[in-house]
Amino acid sequence: MASKLDLQERRKRRLRYQIRMKSGGRPRLSVFRSGKHIYAQVIDDAAGRTVAAASSLEKTMREALKTGADTSAASAVGKLIAERAMAVGVTAVVFDRGPYLYHGRVKALADGAREGGLSF
Repeated sequence: MASKLDLQERRKRRLRYQIRMKSGGRPRLSVFRSGKHIYAQVIDDAAGRTVAAASSLEKTMREALKTGADTSAASAVGKLIAERAMAVGVTAVVFDRGPYLYHGRVKALADGAREGGLSF
């Protein structure tokens, strides 16, 4: 029987393959979710560099939020990453949820990024 980590790795690889095939050259909005915080990066895979990044660990976010581990924090990080991506000229991205299901904090981050102006 496959372990939970094996299943997560399979999900992540399957998703990254689909993103690579269907991205059309758009940057990738990657999400990492820990127990206490949430992180987001806009990555240009062609150039191999991070274009913009945001997390609930930043000082301004820590002061404004009660905790970094809820949907309101994820939504705020989504809006912040959208603002920073738009500042460098990125308007369309491909959403990379990694091994996480599109639910809860991951969905809240995606909705916040859409509200901020990113299209995916």
